[in-house]
Amino acid sequence: MSSAKLLLFALAAHASLLASCASAPMIESDPSRPQGPVMIATWPFGRLAVDAAAESLDAGESGLDGIEAGIRLIESLGSDGSVGLAGRPNAAGYPQLDACIMDGPSRGAGSVGGMEGIVHPITAARRVMDSSRHVMLVGEGARWFALEHGLETVDVSDLDAKKTAWVERERDPEEPAEKGHDTITLLMLDGNGDLYGGCSTSGAGGKLPGRVGDSPILGAGLFVDNEVGAAGATGVGENVMRYSATTVIVEMMRQGMTPKEACEAMVHRIAAVDPLGYELDVCFIALDKQGRWGAAASNQRFPFAVGEAGRSQVVHVDAVPRR
Repeated sequence: MSSAKLLLFALAAHASLLASCASAPMIESDPSRPQGPVMIATWPFGRLAVDAAAESLDAGESGLDGIEAGIRLIESLGSDGSVGLAGRPNAAGYPQLDACIMDGPSRGAGSVGGMEGIVHPITAARRVMDSSRHVMLVGEGARWFALEHGLETVDVSDLDAKKTAWVERERDPEEPAEKGHDTITLLMLDGNGDLYGGCSTSGAGGKLPGRVGDSPILGAGLFVDNEVGAAGATGVGENVMRYSATTVIVEMMRQGMTPKEACEAMVHRIAAVDPLGYELDVCFIALDKQGRWGAAASNQRFPFAVGEAGRSQVVHVDAVPRR
């Protein structure tokens, strides 16, 4: 994407975030099979990912290309300070990035965790899927692999000093200017009826170096089953990982639940057994093979983006009613 076009997207991002303050309440998606692709993405900045993915499809690229293009844009913009190298730093003062991608038709998947200095972790995840015999690479190995495949990096020569300083102050964390744990997760049903998904994040601000959240963990932050549907998560990763949440959501859809019902049921299922109850700070999105979409949130208003019938919008759900 050209720098001029990236600037236009950045301006659109600001407008989209402002518009999300008045996002429409979620309505039930049309149960009839949609014409053309259907997409859903986390948070208001997800609308930019949806639009970029749609632009990729319009240019004749694949659904997987669209997922990568949409997420790459958010990584470039550093939207909400929670994605890409502009994301919130860890306790030692630098970002470590997580991402994964899943290809429904081939059952392929790639993932990277705790990666340093690589501008587009979503592309690194795709390279793992396309160009290695593995599914997940982490830390220094993930960075080596990305560099070997020509991915863009920033200078990381200052990281050793930051790591040393953190150890010397007895691992007393640097408090990030703003804590948070948002993620860009993008799901797609293309015009052929195939499903794709991806996610990327810099993780929780102030996390311990080496902490990996749910985003790159298949079945936790993201799961795609081309026969049934796809699901993604955002929020406190530990509260997603411990329940393999997106796998369960997809299995609930397999048993006949709509995406909205499955997302809500997952929140209730976790809250029923977790010591935190509903104070989980997690949100889910889902999309099924019929093009129906839905979302749920444990304890907050959750705005997210939807693209269908050639247009995109930001809608929201309120926290699920507590039982």
